[in-house]
Amino acid sequence: MRFRLLVATVFTSALVAACGGSTTEQSPVIALDGSSTVFPISEAVAEEFQIQNAGMPVTVGTSGTGGGFKKFCRVETAISNASRPISASEIAECAKAGVEFIELPVAYDGMAVVVNPKNTWANDITVVELKRLWEPDAQGKILKWSQVRAGWPDRDIRLYGAGADSGTFDYFTEVINGKAKASRGDFTPSEDDNVLVQGVAGDELALGFMGLAYYVENQDKLKLLGVDDGNPDNGVGPIQPSFETVRGGTYRPLSRPMFIYVNAAQLESRPEVRAFVDFYLANTLTLTKEVGFVALADAEAAAVNARYASRTKGTMFPADDHTPKTLEERLQGGTR
Repeated sequence: MRFRLLVATVFTSALVAACGGSTTEQSPVIALDGSSTVFPISEAVAEEFQIQNAGMPVTVGTSGTGGGFKKFCRVETAISNASRPISASEIAECAKAGVEFIELPVAYDGMAVVVNPKNTWANDITVVELKRLWEPDAQGKILKWSQVRAGWPDRDIRLYGAGADSGTFDYFTEVINGKAKASRGDFTPSEDDNVLVQGVAGDELALGFMGLAYYVENQDKLKLLGVDDGNPDNGVGPIQPSFETVRGGTYRPLSRPMFIYVNAAQLESRPEVRAFVDFYLANTLTLTKEVGFVALADAEAAAVNARYASRTKGTMFPADDHTPKTLEERLQGGTR
């Protein structure tokens, strides 16, 4: 059913584009694009919305968070899916085009570090080892499992990870390597998490990272590693991502909020966009759980709804603010 609906909405989008890109009152296409990690949530919302709202087609693309923001700032989409906050350069691009936005967290995701089920030697990995494996200096040098941890086999290690336009890539490289987009380049990249699943599932020597929801959907094909952040205040030993550890903040540092960004002008001028966002926020707690993500806490969801009701524009994550804050604290702290 989801495939048929998605094909139908993509066909509608193509038809509109062929007619010059304009929409009619009878076919008010609501276009979303961006993060492949957020895609399952938005896809589920879009399907339910279209069931209840005939004549309001929705398209959901997966260009990656960065690619989605490019389209959003060019006003090619009304809503952008993002697995990281919007960057300063993206805010500037939107401002040039006169695009104002409302930033709405919709769920949490934990980033899963996975290997092939035939891997018998690795059950966990530390943040230090992940950095040794993924930092830019590792390119062409760290090529064997034995170079990551003593006792692991002297066999090739083959890496799979999010593509450079993905918010997952930005977040992973920032928290592991200390700078967004700083990474070795000799790995198999994709903005589509399903491609990463297939790669790791088909390669005994593989290691990859992806959104937790994709591991949950494919856990029969993958083996999940626990991650040890080395912080004794966070407990001793590796922790596996789960709904409880992600929301509770103990799975560090590979957990993060997911977002949609809404074009503020289209929200007010297009009733169908407003109806869709209303529906999204009213149903996201239920649908988030159905597709394997971690729902916001009740207090966080209430703060998001208040932010939306007041039409608060801008980001809660300014580039010059490096103070550690919870999502609830940011929601309550306003926008810059």
